[in-house]
Amino acid sequence: MFPSGKDAIYSQAREVGDFRFDASVAEVFPDMIQRSVPGYSTIVDAIGQLAGRYAQPGSTLYDLGCSLGACTLAMRRYIEANTCSIVAVDNSPAMIERCQLHLNAFKGDTPVNLQLADIQDVAIDNASVVVMNFTLQFIPQTERDAIIQRIYAGLRPGGILILSEKIRHDSDAGNELLIDLHHEFKRRNGYSELEISQKRTALENVMKTDSLAIHEARLRDAGFSDVVKWFQCFNFCSLVAIKAPSPAL
Repeated sequence: MFPSGKDAIYSQAREVGDFRFDASVAEVFPDMIQRSVPGYSTIVDAIGQLAGRYAQPGSTLYDLGCSLGACTLAMRRYIEANTCSIVAVDNSPAMIERCQLHLNAFKGDTPVNLQLADIQDVAIDNASVVVMNFTLQFIPQTERDAIIQRIYAGLRPGGILILSEKIRHDSDAGNELLIDLHHEFKRRNGYSELEISQKRTALENVMKTDSLAIHEARLRDAGFSDVVKWFQCFNFCSLVAIKAPSPAL
């Protein structure tokens, strides 16, 4: 994992605005994500393995919402298919700047095109693997169907979308249980009650979670032939959506 300062952004009482992926977050992001998302390192490494399995020669792999480049680097580490390239996109200048430093520090054979852009404006073309690792949850709910449909259209037959998301449970009681378990995970990783509360307030207007059933239905409605939930811990999960391969001649 990348070097990181300790996340103490919400350690002092403050007026809490909406969460933003700014320079202060970029500076401590590796520490923040490890202490906040259960199984994050497992997810990132498995994304690399999946990329190695599904990357097709001559295709493009996309990391949409690449942050500091953890998934991009994992994909590059596992890809063996020839003449592939990776497009890594984020709309945070601070994240892109640090991501470039990491790409420079950890060399690989697969070229990476790093882009500062809104992922909703990026054309998906000739793709064999698309990664959205905790990204869709920050897109307005009314716009999520469209981006999933666009990704499906840009995937080659046999290609995959890897979608990791924080989810909500269908029942209020079940959802509260998952939230409580997640908060206890954060406590055990050194976050105070104040930090947990203020972070939750910062995220409530910018991160709207869907249920697992909604995610699965959205993916199937877009055309994906199979949706595999391969990871879940508390209210965090990761799915692999597979586009049917071309029929054998």
